[in-house]
Amino acid sequence: MAISKLRLAIICITTISAAIMELIDTSITNVALNNISGTLGATLEDASWIITAYAIANVIIIPLTGFLSRFFGRKNYYLTSIIIFTIASYMCGHASSLWTLVSWRFIQGIGGGALISVSQSILFEAFPPQKIGMASGIFAMGIVIGPTIGPILGGYIVDNYTWSLIFEINVPIGIIASFLTWRYIDRKEDEYHIDRRKIPIDFVGITSLIFGIGALQYVLEKGQSKDWMDDSTIRYLTVVAVLGIGLFIYTELTAKNPVINLKVLRNRNLIGSNVLTFVVGFGMYGSVYLFPVMVQRIMGFTPTDAGMALMPSALVTIFIMPVIGGSISKGFPPIIYVITGFVLFILHGYTASLATADSGKWWFILTQIFRGIGTAFLVVPLISQAVVGLQPKEMPYGIALTNMFRQLGGAFGIAAINTYVIRRYATHRSDLVSDVQANNPLVTQRISDISHAMITKGINPYMAQTKGAYSILDLNIDTQSQLIAYLDGFILISIFFLCSIPFLLLLKNKKLNTAQRAEAASGAH
Repeated sequence: MAISKLRLAIICITTISAAIMELIDTSITNVALNNISGTLGATLEDASWIITAYAIANVIIIPLTGFLSRFFGRKNYYLTSIIIFTIASYMCGHASSLWTLVSWRFIQGIGGGALISVSQSILFEAFPPQKIGMASGIFAMGIVIGPTIGPILGGYIVDNYTWSLIFEINVPIGIIASFLTWRYIDRKEDEYHIDRRKIPIDFVGITSLIFGIGALQYVLEKGQSKDWMDDSTIRYLTVVAVLGIGLFIYTELTAKNPVINLKVLRNRNLIGSNVLTFVVGFGMYGSVYLFPVMVQRIMGFTPTDAGMALMPSALVTIFIMPVIGGSISKGFPPIIYVITGFVLFILHGYTASLATADSGKWWFILTQIFRGIGTAFLVVPLISQAVVGLQPKEMPYGIALTNMFRQLGGAFGIAAINTYVIRRYATHRSDLVSDVQANNPLVTQRISDISHAMITKGINPYMAQTKGAYSILDLNIDTQSQLIAYLDGFILISIFFLCSIPFLLLLKNKKLNTAQRAEAASGAH
């Protein structure tokens, strides 16, 4: 049954605001860790658990949203999740110790897990079948804008207010979203007659998923800081991840009533779209992590400056995504967008790698535009293509898996880039130090210039040379090594996209037909 334009607009606002709210919290804390650790008297390494706890809870819940929606009823589960997320946000903002904050962040991640997949299914169902492409474009804005705007908003809040506001800002949004959900989002017909006693529960599948995916997320989040396999905890949890995921796959392929029907992956298009979604997660989350760290540590950007430098990407995405969604609905081949998106993301990595220590925020406009357009060209078509060829009852599983692969791609991207940058830094520093020889006239001249400048300021000549000049030279080498390592990180993103191009062949070069759009609308819940 068709719904009014006003009700459709309210549903769009509700679902997109809920999804953006959840996705903002995946990145908003990145720029606030220093402030939080200082205020709560914790080390920066311990404070990183604020990010890790949320990510682990999030990636566990996302693939379970289809089952939980059926068991509790989609509206009940969605409304409860928004309320849990809102309450946990308030408690995070008022936490008096680090581990209290970490605990509430985990609960916040549990509530936030439903706000992506369920929001997507509600939005898809609200649109008529012929406009599913437009719904994909609208929803994709939330997926991209959330992680991008997180550092922008977080940087502004940290620079001008207190860090607790990064959590408390969710409270009024959550209250409004809860009210709109209760008032305007209808229950499905079968939700009025749910008999939970007749819904089989796949305990083995759920348990193995929790341990397998949870352990994997921990390894990806903490591996670099703990020297990977040199740490016993990482080794044990790697074993848990392999065994847990292996048992989960076996259980879901053989169980009569699996919590997640992995048999949908026999669909070539779903495999292709999920692999490419993983790649998009790698590039999208990896670049949003890498860029603010680089410009703050090397170029002296404030958190606000770092966030504002990401603004061109967000603005381009906002304007382009609805256009892409509309054109797909009218028959434009999605594969053209995906191929173009890959090219633009490769250009993003390459142009970003050309930065220098003197680059200002305006220098990054072009590379951020490449990133914004490239992400828009990838996310919207892949959301639409993920459900091509699936039956209505299979679509909740397809949607959940797609969202999980995006999150895992982001976790893998951040872990891989972080490890790569640290190792490249060691290599570049060693190379630069080997070039600093006492008999090198350029080195001698540089030390002489620094010493002379310090002597003119009244510093003892001996101290100016032995302490001051060599210390400054060492600092310059260290800064240059870090910069080149970060630039290598952007090259890694381009290489990852380049190596993933063969998976484009798995996509079907066609849009959803009318029947498939109808299936998507009816089956997404």
